[in-house]
Amino acid sequence: MTRLSVNINKIATIRNARGGNVPDVRLAAIKCQSFGAEGITVHPRPDERHIRYSDVYDIKDIVVTEFNIEGNPEKGFINLVCDILPDQVTLVPDSHDTITSNAGWDTKTNLSFLTDVIAGFREKGIRTSIFTGTDTEMIEYAARTGTDRIELYTEPYAAMYSSDRDAAVEPFLRAAEAARQLGLGVNAGHDLDLQNLAWLHHNIPWLLEVSIGHALISDALYYGLENTIQMYLRELRRN
Repeated sequence: MTRLSVNINKIATIRNARGGNVPDVRLAAIKCQSFGAEGITVHPRPDERHIRYSDVYDIKDIVVTEFNIEGNPEKGFINLVCDILPDQVTLVPDSHDTITSNAGWDTKTNLSFLTDVIAGFREKGIRTSIFTGTDTEMIEYAARTGTDRIELYTEPYAAMYSSDRDAAVEPFLRAAEAARQLGLGVNAGHDLDLQNLAWLHHNIPWLLEVSIGHALISDALYYGLENTIQMYLRELRRN
C-alpha cells in the first residue's frame, strides 16, 4: 500500500511567525502518527524559515513510523542527515531563495555529484530518493546514481488536474513505468491534495509513498488534524 508521509514544515512556519513553541513541532509529529500518518517528512532549508535543524534533532526519537528528510545536499544538510540517520533522505535541488521546491534534478548534468552523495548515504544505511520531473532520460540517469527511489515532482499534474485529469496524469504514469522498469521505487509529492490524490494513485497504484504538507495542514484548519489525516488515507485506499 502507498504510505502517507505528512510534511510538518507548515507547523513550524506557524510557530516561527509568532516565536515561542506554539504550535509544538514535536507534539505535532507525535499526533500525526497517532492519527494514522505512516511517515513524517521534514525539509529544512539553510535559512530555517520553517523547520529548523534543531527541530530535526528534537523529533528524531519520537518518529516511530518512517522518517524522511528532504533537502539540497549541501555540506550542512549532509552532516545533519548522517547524524540523524533517517529511514530515507530525499535529495531536492532547491536554491537558497526558493519559496518551495519547483523542479526536479538534472540528473545527467549532476550525475557524478549525486552518485557520490548517494554512495555516502547508502554507506550509512539510509534509503535514498531523488526528486525528479517526468523526463524519462532524467529518470534513467537517476538510476545510474545508485539511488533506491525517485520522487516525482507533481506540481504540473496538480496544475492541470482540474482541466484535464487524463492528460495531467499521463506523463507521470509514463515516468513511473520507466522508473519501475529500471528497478527504482517511486514516491510522489508536491501540491497533492484531497481533490487530485486519488486519481494519481488510481493510475499509479504502485506508488510507495506520497509526501503531503501544505494542503494537508491547510485542510486541518477546517477539518481538524486527525480527521484530515484519515481523509487523505481514505483517498489512498479508494479503488
